[in-house]
Amino acid sequence: MAHDSLEPSDWVRRWAPLVARGPVLDVASGSGRHAKFFSSRHLEVIAVDRDPQTLPGAITFVKADLEDGSPWPFEGRRFGGIVVTNYLYRPLLPVLAQSLAGGGVLIYETFMLGNEKFGKPSNPNFLLLPGELLQAFASLTVAAFEQGTTDKAAVQRICVIRGEVGSVRIPS
Repeated sequence: MAHDSLEPSDWVRRWAPLVARGPVLDVASGSGRHAKFFSSRHLEVIAVDRDPQTLPGAITFVKADLEDGSPWPFEGRRFGGIVVTNYLYRPLLPVLAQSLAGGGVLIYETFMLGNEKFGKPSNPNFLLLPGELLQAFASLTVAAFEQGTTDKAAVQRICVIRGEVGSVRIPS
């Protein structure tokens, strides 16, 4: 999992077909690699980050610091998809679950305890505990969950859906 990659993560690519409608929210979007990816899939996309970005015109960018105590900038909005990669701010986890529309999909991937062996982030405040994403999103239907060590990082990944999976075809 590279912080500076311009390509969407493999995890996001794998589960993106489950996101059937927008808007899609790219949280802590950075350069907008996932916002651009979902926009290329003809979905309405909103990217949020504290650092201003210039993104293609079809993507709405919202400048907000999600950790400074300000109100959630999307109060009352529901999203068909939410994507979060390489970012952890624990107080935001329940807000993300509440912001997911019925049938909406949350795709989340970030570092976990053990990543300190590989470099940054190494601060435990920015590393998930084992199974933490499963606990945080226990009210949602789990389509997929992974945690463990790759050759470059210790990671935890989840894809959850608000509601029943039903006839949704889970990618292999």
